[in-house]
Amino acid sequence: MSAAQDERPSWDDYFMQLAQVVAGRSTCLRRQVGAVIVKDKRILSTGYNGSPSGLKHCAELGCLREALNIPSGQRTEICRAVHAEQNALVQAAKHGISIDGADIYTTVEPCVLCTKLLINAGIRRAVFLLPYPDALARELAEEAGMERVRLGPAF
Repeated sequence: MSAAQDERPSWDDYFMQLAQVVAGRSTCLRRQVGAVIVKDKRILSTGYNGSPSGLKHCAELGCLREALNIPSGQRTEICRAVHAEQNALVQAAKHGISIDGADIYTTVEPCVLCTKLLINAGIRRAVFLLPYPDALARELAEEAGMERVRLGPAF
């Protein structure tokens, strides 16, 4: 095998790198998250966290959660943003793309709300880079048989 072939990223690393690029479109002031839904090594949908289409971004209005000093992971309903995973699911639905049996690559471990949606959408595997403190999300994913993979710190 040539040196160039040895340097190629694994499929997991490749799709995670793409999720990181997608995160660059985020309009969230607190955390930029990207998601890529993949099946059979083909990209089906992408999403990033931000305000719903056509609405003002947090950069324009400020972050209500920040103003109220709400810690990360709490009171997520007080937020203008749609999560990256949710946006990726909505984009697939909007364009009639079946994601049953697909994998999702997301820069941050899915929260409980996203995990429930991913389970119902038939996502079989969630690959993430950064952990998110949500024990219920992990519990539900395990019960549903949805594999969760955290990419190592070398990534």
